[in-house]
Amino acid sequence: MRIRKESDELQDEEVLLTAKVSDALGHPARVKIFHFIFVNNRNRNKVCNKDVVNAFDYSQATISQHIKKLEQAGLVQVKKEDKFSFYYVNIGMLGKYIDAVKKFSSD
Repeated sequence: MRIRKESDELQDEEVLLTAKVSDALGHPARVKIFHFIFVNNRNRNKVCNKDVVNAFDYSQATISQHIKKLEQAGLVQVKKEDKFSFYYVNIGMLGKYIDAVKKFSSD
């Protein structure tokens, strides 16, 4: 029987999470969009697609593709209300990502 010892090494789950989230944040437009949603959420403002389109010089289709990538990585959650979709930062996923990235510097 092999006993696993607890360590600060990155686990497979953390490696996959780090790769997925880093990929989502690998485009400057997505970093800006993520930050925009984060700041608005922090200020208790709802953010819909129209808000993001008005804030950036990108087409609606481009914004939607970038938000989809952030959503697939788990960084952004989309909640539908009537005919509108509102975007919220997933603080839990952001925290997991930050914790995993911190392990790189502790090795």
